Amino acid sequence: MPEASEIETEKLHEAIEEELEKEGGAFLRNIALTTALLAALAAIASLRAGGTVNEALRLETAATRLQAEASDQWAHYQAKGLKGAVADAARAAWLAAGKAPPEEHAAKAERYAREQEEIQAKARELEAERDAKQREAAHLMHLHHSFAGAVALFQVAIALGAVAALTRKRLVWLGSMAVGLAGVAYLLIALVGG
Repeated sequence: MPEASEIETEKLHEAIEEELEKEGGAFLRNIALTTALLAALAAIASLRAGGTVNEALRLETAATRLQAEASDQWAHYQAKGLKGAVADAARAAWLAAGKAPPEEHAAKAERYAREQEEIQAKARELEAERDAKQREAAHLMHLHHSFAGAVALFQVAIALGAVAALTRKRLVWLGSMAVGLAGVAYLLIALVGG
């Protein structure tokens, strides 16, 4: 069996590496690596931005429902107040006529006043719960803006990376990394603030 001729792969590999270096191969690989990292961070920030805004909207919806329930309680409170006033007016009419009012008028007025206190407590409880949900929603919207800012910075950094790859300008790539680091800072602030 004849021996196979041996190809000098080591010299070929070195020649390819030299050509890649001439054409900026290592530089392009670095740009590709940082751009891929920035894209992954942008995806994380985007997911968090979407999640926080969805949760904020859910909380705002719950706060609106609680506001409606509190408004219903206040309307009920006013109705009880009107019923109490009617009972007091009926009692006053009896007294104005010089007659003893039936006991039911005083009992009704007292019952309506007691019910008003319970209704008022329930309405204030609903309003407090509403306020807590609104504060939490506002906090989540603040976080959403931080995550969205991070996404925007990552997108700009990726675009600058593409420009650096096309123009082979190291300064543009450094600018891309600087903007990307600003995006990382925004992302970290949002993650810590959440």
